[in-house]
Amino acid sequence: MSTDFQKSVWAAIDKVPQGKITTYSEIAKFLGKQNATRAVGTAVGKNPNVPSTPCHRVIPKNGKIGNYSAPGGTQEKIKILTSEGITILNGRVQNLNQIMHHF
Repeated sequence: MSTDFQKSVWAAIDKVPQGKITTYSEIAKFLGKQNATRAVGTAVGKNPNVPSTPCHRVIPKNGKIGNYSAPGGTQEKIKILTSEGITILNGRVQNLNQIMHHF
């Protein structure tokens, strides 16, 4: 069973368009819970709607790829992001400021 908070995180993720990324902290800020970055990360990891709710588009604010709990793990996340036009170099998203989705 999912919580209302988890559902709000998944709804926020659904707003991130293909070719863009966002961060756990950006979602927390959008939800009015600036100190809930870790809770956002936990909710992202429990996303039951992979890949239709595109949690692969959520990364840490340092630009690293981060984890991916769906089958294939981080390598699958990199593959999907690359197929969406996101450039990854040495485990980091490139041009972060240009592709960041702000709510």
